[in-house]
Amino acid sequence: MSQGLKDFIAAAKASVTEISTADVQAKVGTSVLLLDVREPGELQTGFLPGALNIPRGLLELKADLEFPMREVRLADRDQEVIIYCASGGRSLLAGKTLQDMGFTNVKSMACGFGGWNEEGRKVAQH
Repeated sequence: MSQGLKDFIAAAKASVTEISTADVQAKVGTSVLLLDVREPGELQTGFLPGALNIPRGLLELKADLEFPMREVRLADRDQEVIIYCASGGRSLLAGKTLQDMGFTNVKSMACGFGGWNEEGRKVAQH
């Protein structure tokens, strides 16, 4: 039987810890790596202060230790990484991908940037 998006998200949710926007806010400015997996056009509405943007479609390339154009901030597989997207689905999928690539401390921000923004939390702009 084939699987759909809901199946993939459910499987990721069973593996990746979700963290609240309030808990994420408490970690902004610390050593945690905030990873925004939204597309570049989505950043026009803002992003979490200090976040690194790597669209989900490029994540495997940027996280692969053998890829010449990898993202150096993704080299430490044991660092705390909090991932977010617009609503929480893509970040769960990205978290599962990073776990499969050897990351040991990955979390997904529940409700995504949409929830963060609706709650009136601090947003950075380019």
